[in-house]
Amino acid sequence: MPLSVLLLSLCQALLISGNILLIAVSPLIGAQLAPSSAWSTAPVATQWLGLMCATVPASLIMARFGRRRGFLLGNLIGLAGVAAACEALIHTDFWRFMLATWLLGIGIGFGQLYRFAAIEVAPVHHRDRAIGLVMGGGVLAAFFGPWLANTSRGLGDTPFLASFLGLGALYVLALLVLALIRLPPPETTHEPGSARPLGQVLRQPAFIVAVLSGLIGYGVMNLAMTATPLAMNAAGHDFAHVATTIQWHVLAMFLPSFFTGHLSARFGARTMIVLGCLLLAASGLVAQIDQSIGSFYGGLILLGLGWNFTFLPATGLLTESYRPAEKARTQATNEFLVFSTVAVTALIAGPLVSELGWSRLNALLIPLSLAPILALAWQRLASRAPHPHIGG
Repeated sequence: MPLSVLLLSLCQALLISGNILLIAVSPLIGAQLAPSSAWSTAPVATQWLGLMCATVPASLIMARFGRRRGFLLGNLIGLAGVAAACEALIHTDFWRFMLATWLLGIGIGFGQLYRFAAIEVAPVHHRDRAIGLVMGGGVLAAFFGPWLANTSRGLGDTPFLASFLGLGALYVLALLVLALIRLPPPETTHEPGSARPLGQVLRQPAFIVAVLSGLIGYGVMNLAMTATPLAMNAAGHDFAHVATTIQWHVLAMFLPSFFTGHLSARFGARTMIVLGCLLLAASGLVAQIDQSIGSFYGGLILLGLGWNFTFLPATGLLTESYRPAEKARTQATNEFLVFSTVAVTALIAGPLVSELGWSRLNALLIPLSLAPILALAWQRLASRAPHPHIGG
């Protein structure tokens, strides 16, 4: 595997470590600074909103100036977000903290494309392994992110200020790693040629299934994960238990990445997506048992596995739906649709868990988790029809 893939994996690990820190502390900061409890997860939502806003520009910027410059820009924007967050915490300004998380989300939006960069530098027959290896960088983050969140939370006179100083250090380290990476120029990864109308690309069954699988997998996972710190706090569990639960969840999200690509190659991406959907539904069922530490651990582990087996195979499936000249627009559309959904789930997580409670919230997620299976069944029926309505 090329050295660039390994370095991209390290960048991914740094990115996810920062994300875990934000997941653990942002809802708690929101609960402290927000004008009402309904706004407690709003900073998480603005983070995802920033990510959503970055999806289309990030893909187009990288198509024009290259992946490396795009990733450098994303980390610099992340550092601007860190500075804004520190200022917001010092002045206890909720709306300034919302601006900070929006900027952080934009930076993260650029980093979400690390997995596509890995595809471009890896041999064609190692495409799925490259995706898995880069996403597997999250295993390091599963240990480092919660540790950083837990140890930095109480340092200094201003709560959580040290957490964001640590986040800034992660972005600086990522800039140093990116200085060592050599990625191909955009003219070789985004080859000119005939491009079909975007609508024709988006109507393909492979694209629809890929987007829906990523959308449901990420959306269901993010809604439950964002609500977890609030639900555990309401159940009387302390912050150390919250951080450990998120740690096991993230480990379950990324540890399978080292063999998900092999399983997808052997059994097919669609089979893996079905398995992922069933695991997401199983997570919702576990939440019906009780609100003990064991139930939170078990449910969040299943949730992480379900995300891995839907989102990663969906990424590989997406690459089958476009030509090189269509890459930037198709990837941008996929990222926009997926992370728009994630932004919405982050926004509604707080109100839903407050109004419905943990068990009822997860009960609603069970049927949603099975939607990609229905899409796969539709795709199979459409492929057998004598006059299919959707063509590639």
